[in-house]
Amino acid sequence: MATEPNFTHFDDTGASRMVDVGPKQVSHRIARASGRVAMQPETLRRIRSREFAKGDVLEVARVAGIMAAKRTSDWIPLCHPLAIESVELQFDFPDERHVVISARVTITAKTGVEMEALVAVTAAALTVYDMCKAIDRGMTIEDVRLDEKDGGRSGHFRRNSES
Repeated sequence: MATEPNFTHFDDTGASRMVDVGPKQVSHRIARASGRVAMQPETLRRIRSREFAKGDVLEVARVAGIMAAKRTSDWIPLCHPLAIESVELQFDFPDERHVVISARVTITAKTGVEMEALVAVTAAALTVYDMCKAIDRGMTIEDVRLDEKDGGRSGHFRRNSES
């Protein structure tokens, strides 16, 4: 019978702690996350044609995502500050109402970059909202999730298409 995984950010008494990664092995690690912003078709049309006075919405969102990934430990209290090797953000348009934001983060370290990928997506989505809210306050940020991670003791995880 398999044992349940422990919540690693709590000690035996239930007190919060930062996980000790000292004994862990250095390995190459990647994480991919995604999310989407739903909006009115006219908002997406203006984003794609770069018709916002504040600038190119997606390029500002890309920079916000990269910057946020590098500062994840400032956002999430028990995350380790990491020397990230790369952060890439991509934007796709599956229909006339959504922009899908994907992030890929890599590092060679003793801990993974799942949170960094999730924070990158979230910051980019919030930036899209901020830059477009004057014309579409009804936008929603949806389905932010880890899609894949590899490296480290827990191995490879890839979200299946049903979840």
